[in-house]
Amino acid sequence: MTRTVPAPLPPDFFDPDCPVQRVPVLGSRKWAWKIVRCLEGGPRRFSELRVPLVGITAKVLAESLRSMEYDGVVSRTEYAENPPRVEYALTPLGRTLLGPMDAVCDWSRANLSELLAAREAAEADEAAEGGGAGRISATAGADAAGGGGQGAAILGT
Repeated sequence: MTRTVPAPLPPDFFDPDCPVQRVPVLGSRKWAWKIVRCLEGGPRRFSELRVPLVGITAKVLAESLRSMEYDGVVSRTEYAENPPRVEYALTPLGRTLLGPMDAVCDWSRANLSELLAAREAAEADEAAEGGGAGRISATAGADAAGGGGQGAAILGT
């Protein structure tokens, strides 16, 4: 049987003007998906967001919100009250992320056991060969994939 070899990828495979590197939220920012999920039900104050986002520092949350605001995914509203009050909310553009996020969560629920089994098998193979350093653990991978652990609850799985 002959094996079909795909054509090599050309150097200009990706359009240099393509905005893919600049797409907000899609995995490039660690906390963005969880922040979107927290804002799904309506506006929240900074201190409210810190409660479910266990492990995030105030600095990182502020940077994440600022970046998401810059991308048009989150809006920031200041109220002229004493003490001052600031709320963050999803913009209409930010709300369009909820459908794709739900699809990723559905995929995670449907495929997580297979994904984790593959990781465990790869780790076992690597450990047998004397390697293993630098691998993602199955437990950490479950949370990152949105299919297990505390992060899964925030992502809606």
